[in-house]
Amino acid sequence: MTEQVDTEIRSDGINLSSNAAVKVKALLDQEGRDDLSLRIAVQPGGCSGLRYQLFFDERSLDGDTVTDFDGVDVVVDRMSLPYLNGAVIDFVDTIEKQGFTIDNPNAGGSCACGDSFH
Repeated sequence: MTEQVDTEIRSDGINLSSNAAVKVKALLDQEGRDDLSLRIAVQPGGCSGLRYQLFFDERSLDGDTVTDFDGVDVVVDRMSLPYLNGAVIDFVDTIEKQGFTIDNPNAGGSCACGDSFH
């Protein structure tokens, strides 16, 4: 059973839950890298027109917004930020599923693939 800590959800940027921050730190420790950030981007594609990308990145691009969550830097590029304001990235580990989830109030809908919105 995971413990959920209530934190204030910011509507002017991305949010990373404490569960997700712990998982990201563990993954970075496995890689043995302390120079990587978690980059979250919205890219064209998917059945609703846009899809999420989450990956570790060592680059810093012009216009990036960097937010620290419990020692984890989360980076969003300037084109993706408006689509991610108020979104919460969490990590779930249950019998049914394991992985990162994104709860995005900007999502007007989703499709069966679960990773798209418009």
